[in-house]
Order: sequence, then structure tokens, then C-alpha cells
Amino acid sequence: MTLRAHGLSIGYGTTLVASDIELEVSAGEVNCLLGPNGSGKTTLFKTLIGLIPALGGEVTIDGAVLASMSVRQIASHISYVPQQHTPPFPFRVRDVVIMGRQARKGLLSAPDAEDRSRTMEVLRQLGIGNLADADYSRISGGQRQMVLIARALVQDTGILVLDEPTASLDYGNQVRIIGEIARLAREGYGIVLSTHNPDHAFAVADKVMLMHDGGIVASGTPADVLVVDRLSTVYGVPMNIRRLDGYLTVCVPRYDEVIQPSR
Repeated sequence: MTLRAHGLSIGYGTTLVASDIELEVSAGEVNCLLGPNGSGKTTLFKTLIGLIPALGGEVTIDGAVLASMSVRQIASHISYVPQQHTPPFPFRVRDVVIMGRQARKGLLSAPDAEDRSRTMEVLRQLGIGNLADADYSRISGGQRQMVLIARALVQDTGILVLDEPTASLDYGNQVRIIGEIARLAREGYGIVLSTHNPDHAFAVADKVMLMHDGGIVASGTPADVLVVDRLSTVYGVPMNIRRLDGYLTVCVPRYDEVIQPSR
């Protein structure tokens, strides 16, 4: 399965946020989107999944034009993990996850044995089976993010769209989420995710797109796109890129140039 955007313009009503966007993600591939606040990452994701219409260009799934597809058809191909989710009710974790199965059922259909089995399978797969009966509104931010990923996985789609899945998480949970994304890509999922941390792209991405000033300023491999001058310009702070132990590449802000010594 392949998700493509060609000549895409995004925004709200008559307000253009970004234009001339080219994107492609296929099975087993991680495409990582970076850019400062307000550059249009969430708007792009909402356009890719049909929540808001494109202002120009088109999005296709295996050649089918997204704008011509029903909500149910889109949901059978793409799963979405939002940036934030406020629990409307103290549902059990298993109840939140099983909601993802409704994409493949009638609106008023009740979950059956297969839905319940698939839900527990995914919860165990993500290492949170012990939380199945926990109050979703009372678990930690990292655990809640894993629950949202589980809800996306039970849709059994080929494409996962994750909007800043590590936002507001502590360092350990960020690493765990990135590790889970890498595992899902190895299983054959096509993944599009956004992040504010270039290190995440170095760790897991096959392709990177950098958004700034109303468009994609660069796209390609992490090594080609995430270079010192470009990152420093886009984020407005001096950066360094370092390769550690021969395999790990990290982005290091030049704090010595930002923090002025006291006098």
C-alpha cells in the first residue's frame, strides 16, 4: 500500500498554510516530518487522512483519490494517532482500543469475540496487556500514547499516521515509542510521523521532510536533509550534528552560543 501527496496545498478555508507538497510512503517505510511550530505539520496530517479538504493537488491511496473515498474506505486504509487526546469518559483501556475496530463494522454494531481477541492481542504485543482493565483517564502519558497506538493497530490498516507521538512524554517513553515505530515498520506498516526532535528521524526514518515558511524546504534521507546549516536556519538556533560510536547520529544545539555568560 502506498500513500502519496502530489502538488498538495493545505490550509483552512481561504487560508493557505503550505503548498507544493510532495510525499510518498510505502509499506515498511518510515517518513518523518519535522518543522517548527506553526509550519503546518498537523494541518498536513489532517489533510492526508481526509479530515480537512486539500486546497490544491491531491492525495491518493494505491492510486485511488482520497477526495473520492468515503470515511469508511479511508479508515480501512489509514490509521491515525492524534497529537493529544483528552478522555471524554473514564473508559477502560480495552474499551478505548476496541473502538478502533468500528472502522470495519457498522456504526451500531457491537464488538464480537474476534474484536475482543484482536484487542487483547495488540495490547499484549505492545507490552500493555496488564492495563486492559485500567482507567484510561488515570494512566500515564506514555501509557496513554501506547493505548492510542494500539487503537490504531486494531484497525488493521497498512498506513499509520502519527502526529507527534512523543509529545509531552518523558525521555524513556520517547525512546520506547520510537522503538515501537521501528518494530512496526519492520512488520510492514507504512508510517508517517511528525516530531520536533531530529534525533528521532536519525534513529528511525527512511525519508525526512523538513517544513518551513509554507512548504517543504527539503526532502530525502536523514543524512541529506538534516544538515547543520539547514537545521540552524529552520529552527533559528545554532546546531551541530555528531555521529556517536560509529552508528548513532544526534543533533546537538550549540547552547554555548545561546546562553550568554553572566557578567
